[in-house]
Amino acid sequence: MPNKTIYVADDDLPVFARAQELVGGNLSSTVVSALRRLIELEEGRAAGFEEITLQVGRDGVRQVRFQGSLLGEWRDAGEKQALHQAVYRSRKGKLVLYTHTAKWEDYPTGEAAGDMKEWKYWRRMFGIGAPWDWGDYEYEILDELKDLKGRVPDKLYRKVEDMTAHPMVEELDI
Repeated sequence: MPNKTIYVADDDLPVFARAQELVGGNLSSTVVSALRRLIELEEGRAAGFEEITLQVGRDGVRQVRFQGSLLGEWRDAGEKQALHQAVYRSRKGKLVLYTHTAKWEDYPTGEAAGDMKEWKYWRRMFGIGAPWDWGDYEYEILDELKDLKGRVPDKLYRKVEDMTAHPMVEELDI
């Protein structure tokens, strides 16, 4: 097997030592694994994808992450709840439907909500600036566009349908 020599600056030696500690001594496989991850991220970025991190679960306490691109989103605030839906295309061609449902009856009140006389708490209630921090955050991975039908409003479905029918970026030779 051919050898490759990597020259490391003295200042970077603690990074290599810590990596070797974490993986139990096999630094070579650690470097290769890190390079594979770097290549995957950079090739995805070059193809128009970015790293997406979504909150999931009750009150969004966990996270999931993937490479993808946003195809469209929808927000609706009704009498009983606020709804936010977003549809992403993953790097592998799957669709990710992300739904956040926040029922008004679950809105934090009293001390947990803060002083409602202050503008920042009204902004929080309507999801302005930072997203709502209460409610149910869910995601579904869908194989095909038709699987999205009926799960999102028609207007969002048409937008996603149009986005999936055309390339993300069209190069014009003009």
